[in-house]
Amino acid sequence: MRKLRNSELNRLSVDEYKESEKSPIVVVLDNIRSCHNIGSVFRTSDALLVEKIYLCGITATPPNNDIRKTALDAERSVAWKYLEHTEDAVKQLKEEGFTVYAIEQVENSIMLPDFQPHENEKIALVFGNEVKGVKQSVVNLCDGSIEIPQYGTKHSFNISVSAGIVLWDVFQKMQQ
Repeated sequence: MRKLRNSELNRLSVDEYKESEKSPIVVVLDNIRSCHNIGSVFRTSDALLVEKIYLCGITATPPNNDIRKTALDAERSVAWKYLEHTEDAVKQLKEEGFTVYAIEQVENSIMLPDFQPHENEKIALVFGNEVKGVKQSVVNLCDGSIEIPQYGTKHSFNISVSAGIVLWDVFQKMQQ
């Protein structure tokens, strides 16, 4: 077995990515502190053809060297928009026909293995602050909440890990 060279991976150029058909998935970042986490979400979003990322509150925006360090230029390919208030992003997405889910531990959350998107559903996923999670005022506006089952002594993942787990799971379920 041999590792593939970059030239064998059939990667899209930034222009080809921008022109390609996207997944009907939007990511909303609610007050993310770490530029490295933001960059990681851009990179994962690029890999899974996410339609757009909403950067809200204290979440930093490109151009930013710390975002670029982990995004590896994915901040150039994935569309993004800044809004001061996450609540405004959720309201706007709902008006555009998205079903909005907080990725959070709440009463009556849907465990990720049990989550099944509906056919032709447009989904927005809200990921919260590294310490406080998704703000309650944002959770209140969401259509539901998806929770990642966890079994150890820690009951939280880093936001970039949560985004990777949830985005991959939702993306692959939407491909079926």
